[in-house]
Amino acid sequence: MPVPFESLIPFAIISGMFVVTGTGIRFAQTKRNEGKVARYSLDDWDRKMLQRDRQLTGTDRGQVDDPVAPPEFKVNSAWKVYDSLRNGIA
Repeated sequence: MPVPFESLIPFAIISGMFVVTGTGIRFAQTKRNEGKVARYSLDDWDRKMLQRDRQLTGTDRGQVDDPVAPPEFKVNSAWKVYDSLRNGIA
């Protein structure tokens, strides 16, 4: 005669693995986003702000409150390279 609770051990193992993998994925996403929640459904404005933040701080999620951009901001734009490639200037 089977024991009624014998199916609880595999159920606990499977449930535990779901918890471990979910926690691991959440930790990896949080670590990648510098401790902030992952962003979903990015539109053009959000992508441009991410690019601006990357140019100002060096990271996607970093933000600064300084009203004046650092001097490196003038020379780290990809648009100069894009314009020269589009116009045929090497």
